[in-house]
Amino acid sequence: MSEDKSNNESKRPIIPVSPTQALKPQKAPQPPQRVRSKRARSQTVIFLNFLMTSLFLVTLAAGGALYLGKILFDREGPLRQTTSFVVRDGASLVSIANDLEAAGLVTDSRIFRHASGVLLNGDSLKAGEYEIKAGSSMRDIMVLLQSGKSILYSFTAPEGLTVFQIFERLRNDEDLTGDLPEELPPEGSLLPNTYKYSRGTTRQEIIDQMISAQTRAVDRLWARRVADLPIETKEEMVILASIVEKETGQADERPLVAGVFINRLNKGMRLQSDPTIIYGIFGGEGKPSGRPIYQSDLDKKTEYNTYQIDRLPPTPIANPGLQAMEAVINPSRTEDLFFVADGTGGHAFAKTLAEHNANVAQWRKIEAERRKAAEANSSSN
Repeated sequence: MSEDKSNNESKRPIIPVSPTQALKPQKAPQPPQRVRSKRARSQTVIFLNFLMTSLFLVTLAAGGALYLGKILFDREGPLRQTTSFVVRDGASLVSIANDLEAAGLVTDSRIFRHASGVLLNGDSLKAGEYEIKAGSSMRDIMVLLQSGKSILYSFTAPEGLTVFQIFERLRNDEDLTGDLPEELPPEGSLLPNTYKYSRGTTRQEIIDQMISAQTRAVDRLWARRVADLPIETKEEMVILASIVEKETGQADERPLVAGVFINRLNKGMRLQSDPTIIYGIFGGEGKPSGRPIYQSDLDKKTEYNTYQIDRLPPTPIANPGLQAMEAVINPSRTEDLFFVADGTGGHAFAKTLAEHNANVAQWRKIEAERRKAAEANSSSN
């Protein structure tokens, strides 16, 4: 059959064409039409192709969003002036992020929230008041709030104040919160110092810190006391230190004053300290400003009047500082038994009553001259 077909094709007549026709391009034959397989036409394959394409597009979009979020998270923030920001105790990351955006510290709370949620890695943002620098990025703010390095305020209790007077200072400190306890802690139980705290700290927390600091200081100092002191307990150490604290404000005089009282106790002499008279009459509220000590005050019998009682009063008369307590456990080794003001802010010390009386006479002369000068100035005005 194939031979017949070949013979027929060879027998076809050859039709001559002109040269022009021979040079004309011939129409190319059409390629065979492809027939799609049944598998390609399957709905499952079409759906999978759709999923792969969607996944690619979603991944591309997510990557772009992450990249953009990182740029926004790290770039300079909108804040143009340094300000403070408060993280409330127990606040969630969502509420903190919203508060930051509301305050104009971040541009997008969602970026801050999501990025911080990843970068904190289980850690949290700490409560407190923070100083946010101008231009801080979201990352800068997150790191600051995570560190807990909030703005610190300070409360100072000077040496020699009573518990009542320290409570008055705590009550007037507007940066502290909460009420004071109704019952005052024992006199001498608060260590005078400057205490740092962050916003939201309560007054009770400061009191607890002062009590704890005083307990540790008393235990540490008592263990270092020199031998043969005429004080038998830590409580007596604090009592005597409170008297030393009220007698002089000069650091270099505290060991000398403590030495005088130690010598008196060793000899069985009364301490005869004016500040004990004042505490016995006025208590922790203190003597009214400008009121002198009268002879009747010296003669008034109270359990604190060391002109009338032997040895130490029953409690401290103030809250002594570390230096006063250190002076008591390691006083100056002198034979002095007396001291009186010398007119320069310090004191004149004496071994004998005769020396002391001469010092007292000199002090009274200075006082008389000052009163005379004050009266002269008053009359001239």
